[in-house]
Amino acid sequence: MRIALVSDIHGNLPALKAVVEDIARRKVDATVNLGDSLSGPLMPLETAQFLMAQDWAQLAGNHERQLLTLPTSGQRGESDAFAHARLGEAEFAWIASLTPRLRLSPEVLLCHGTPDSDLTYFLETVEPTQLRMATAAEIDARLGTVEAGTELVACGHTHLPRVMRASNGTLIVNPGSVGLQAYGDEHPYPHNVETGSPDARYALVERHHGQWTCTLLTVPYDHAAMAALAAANGRADWAHALATGHMP
Repeated sequence: MRIALVSDIHGNLPALKAVVEDIARRKVDATVNLGDSLSGPLMPLETAQFLMAQDWAQLAGNHERQLLTLPTSGQRGESDAFAHARLGEAEFAWIASLTPRLRLSPEVLLCHGTPDSDLTYFLETVEPTQLRMATAAEIDARLGTVEAGTELVACGHTHLPRVMRASNGTLIVNPGSVGLQAYGDEHPYPHNVETGSPDARYALVERHHGQWTCTLLTVPYDHAAMAALAAANGRADWAHALATGHMP
């Protein structure tokens, strides 16, 4: 079984198309989308329409939940408000059909953040002074009591490509972000997430003789055009992140 994992597209359709083209030459059995697909100052409607035409397993991220549940543009924040204003009835119905957690097979569990939360970082921990890699004990606690036989958990949310293993042997893979290689957040403490490169990210996982392997991949695309679009839509922070993989 060979599976392509994509996540955190954030309306960056050119990055997604570059990733899909790369996946096509690798003969995968399935592609899955781990959520946060649309929010941001780029191409939310076009990205939604592209994703709706795919036969992938797809999840809702925290931003999909926020698009459906936060009642006003002020509460949604700039990225969600931009997407919300451009989506139509069909797109909202599609979003409502998505779940934040899905069992792809008896061995494979998909989630956006952790199995129990679409907001919790799985493989990283935010402290008052730093963003750091999660400890083994933290990973075990966030994994919780997933069903017996779970060999692989695929997650997104943090935009950081990383592969770690829980103490029970479960492999946990974050493919990184297709569409946004840096961002800043205020919760639970102010912090920046940066990959240091503008290339799109995704992962391939493959099962051989009962063991899972993972390859983390980067794919170039016309990031300068998306940075210019973000700037034109009033988001200088996104423009810098898309152009460099760093926050201003």
